[in-house]
Amino acid sequence: MSINIKAVTDDNRAAILDLHVSQNQLSYIESTKVCLEDAKECHYYKPVGLYYEGDLVGFAMYGLFPEYDEDNKNGRVWLDRFFIDKHYQGKGLGKKMLKALIQHLAELYKCKRIYLSIFENNIHAIRLYQRFGFQFNGELDFNGEKVMVKEL
Repeated sequence: MSINIKAVTDDNRAAILDLHVSQNQLSYIESTKVCLEDAKECHYYKPVGLYYEGDLVGFAMYGLFPEYDEDNKNGRVWLDRFFIDKHYQGKGLGKKMLKALIQHLAELYKCKRIYLSIFENNIHAIRLYQRFGFQFNGELDFNGEKVMVKEL
């Protein structure tokens, strides 16, 4: 099983822009176009393509943000965007990619926690994150989404 997490570059940008979620997920996450625009405006964001067996199957955007946290004195690591393209959903790739992303972020940032935010009615994503140890911490982000955290 080959999983790769690759930065968005000129070489893969067009393919990244062609990634889309299914129709019923559109209200939960921004398009890759919007994500890449956000990354241009905020240097903390790191957009990446998610590859399985050489195929681009998903997208994520993460970063170390300067919010103070008792155990992460340099800031909080956020998995801000994550999705599997609609053509690859239902094949277990969400679980595989989330596992790889958690490991990648832990190694990259040497952090003790990973944060994400989610709409409370996004039940399928909440269940996925809970299976990987994410729990609600009682916070809301600036968009009113509930914050989940995973202790590493």
